[in-house]
Amino acid sequence: MSFLPPGLILAFDALAILMVVGWRIFAHIRSARSRRSRASRSTKSYVKEASSFDDRTPRSIQHQSFEDDDVNLEARITNVRRMDTGFGGAFDGAFFVRESAITNEKPKSDLDLFLQSMAKSMDTGRFGLSFEFTNLMFKPKNADKPVLSKVTGQINRGSLWGAMGASGAGKTTFVNVLMGKKAHTGGITKINGVVGDIKKYKKIIGYVPQDDIVIPELTVRENILHSARIRLPASWSDADIQKHVDILISCLQLAHIKDFVVGSAVTPIISGGQRKRVSIGIELAAAPMALFLDEPTSGLDATSASSIMMTLKELSRLNITVITIIHQPRQAIFESLDNLMLFGAGRVVYQGPGKDVQAYFHSLGFNFPKSGNPADTIMDIIAGQGRLYKPSGDMGIWHLIEHWKQCQQNQRISLESTGMSTQDSAALRRSIRRRGAPWYRQIYYCFLRSITQQVRLKSGFFFEIGVSTLGGFLIGLAEFKQEGVNFRGMFRPPYTVLSSSSDYSSVPQMALLVGIAIGLIASSPGVKIFGEEKLVYWREAASGHNRFAYYVGKVVSTLPRVFVASIHFTATFMLLSTPRISWGETFVANGLYFYCIYGLASCVSMVARREDGPLLAVMASLIVGVLNGMSPSLRTVKDWHMTWFWRILPGTWLAEAYFDKNVSPWGHLCLVDKAAAVSGFDLGRYGMDMCVLLAIGTIYRVIAFVLLRTSSHQRGK
Repeated sequence: MSFLPPGLILAFDALAILMVVGWRIFAHIRSARSRRSRASRSTKSYVKEASSFDDRTPRSIQHQSFEDDDVNLEARITNVRRMDTGFGGAFDGAFFVRESAITNEKPKSDLDLFLQSMAKSMDTGRFGLSFEFTNLMFKPKNADKPVLSKVTGQINRGSLWGAMGASGAGKTTFVNVLMGKKAHTGGITKINGVVGDIKKYKKIIGYVPQDDIVIPELTVRENILHSARIRLPASWSDADIQKHVDILISCLQLAHIKDFVVGSAVTPIISGGQRKRVSIGIELAAAPMALFLDEPTSGLDATSASSIMMTLKELSRLNITVITIIHQPRQAIFESLDNLMLFGAGRVVYQGPGKDVQAYFHSLGFNFPKSGNPADTIMDIIAGQGRLYKPSGDMGIWHLIEHWKQCQQNQRISLESTGMSTQDSAALRRSIRRRGAPWYRQIYYCFLRSITQQVRLKSGFFFEIGVSTLGGFLIGLAEFKQEGVNFRGMFRPPYTVLSSSSDYSSVPQMALLVGIAIGLIASSPGVKIFGEEKLVYWREAASGHNRFAYYVGKVVSTLPRVFVASIHFTATFMLLSTPRISWGETFVANGLYFYCIYGLASCVSMVARREDGPLLAVMASLIVGVLNGMSPSLRTVKDWHMTWFWRILPGTWLAEAYFDKNVSPWGHLCLVDKAAAVSGFDLGRYGMDMCVLLAIGTIYRVIAFVLLRTSSHQRGK
């Protein structure tokens, strides 16, 4: 019995523990230094401001009255109020502007810094995108009627729009068509006055889905930082990106929780409103020129919903075009919308300023309750329940559609402000081309993020190591009685007559047990690598992330996991079974088989539902493990003309490698060639067996990537 395997595993585990402890100590020291550095800078800033104030006192303030219009200190103090969001302070009064004007200093508010970062990411000073659409239509395949028809209008940059309508009215379809997630089947769309494919602009368009799709294992800052690193211009240094993200986090009022793990929807760590702001921050980190949101207030309490809408309104004041789908808003939220698009039966029933919508429906004979929420009244009207507010006359949906069609407000829309100069158009195209990190850097960032996730989910990682160790122990225990002698063959002449019964099946049987055990150990974790992140992939792909980089980063991040699981399984297996094959050869063979199973599980995760994936992956691993040439043997399979099928499965190549290295050492004594002929395995091809296992595992991953790209989900068209 060799004690090399347990010695290696103990040394490896000790090294891993030391690395983890060392990393924790290093992170703690770095965090402490960072806190001291920030405190020192803050103290120096306060001292500098105080000294500059003292220097100015004799010249500018000492002999002036408090009633002086130029330095009205009392007004400046009493007019200060608590800001609802980080963006809002610059728009409420002139406190910051007047102070900077007095001191002749450059504004240093978070908003000013955020604007500077936004401007740096673009070659044009004109933020925002304008959208024009004429007779827009969308008809799904095999549908009798279009769900969107004859939608004409214009959305100017720097405004907050709300799309409202009853369920099935077409508001979500309109937003998906406008931002390019669905291709329209009729009509014309223009961006900044130019007809073109809206997919070209996806790098500067942000989309916040109704469900907050974030990585639950990452912190607030890590989620936003990853988006910024991937989508901001490649010319930005990492220090600039980090500064941009910190400013944005402060603007979104998330600075106090930036180092908190987000948590899942089932076990949340931060509140629903904070989680929504994180989702918005992921898009704002990329400095978009337009932002689409699908029901951002759904599922939130009144206070959180109001805070979100106030943030969106203030973003629109930065000249970012904000378009949101709203369902049953509160009155305060409804009144915060600059403009409205009301839908009914796939058509527009109103488009224009929110402040004019009540007057418009009043002109149609509808009466609004004095104490009610006008949004509720409007929703009833456009849902076909207008009789509650108009006792007589026509109040149906088609009447509203036809009236809006004939309305003078929709007959002639000024398009003067939507176009861009040739210089601005060229600058916009340059800005789009420069967006996004290079593919190799994106691979690194995706790898780093995935490793961070696995570290945060260390309980699952340790569980996999424990299962691997236990699995190797059980398979080794099953082979313990063999005492390393798992082959008996016919002796070479002239000792053939001394031969006893032959045993050619013990080695393939051992390979069968190893293959089944590895399949059970690795299939479920392999499914989770991608099965639980497809929504994240679709969101990021729609935003212009490199899909190949995302996939490769995830795949590479699993390799340490494969290595660790294989070394623990092999160590305990070799300790008890003591076969002829060397420890290193066993480790390589088992590791490559782990690699294959992880790849096979990835394929399963692309086509199976999340709850069905682990079970289907286990079944698939059992199939490729059992069909390894033990029973039926490869010789029998050859008579069926089905050898090709067995040869495309990794279990066969694992069994052949085990057979080669456990049988060949008996070649000086036994007729091993006869054993190979009876079993159907080839000898002397261990290197080829390993290459084929590597190729099969890689092919599985290529297939999984193709399945991911061709998934039926709306994945960032």
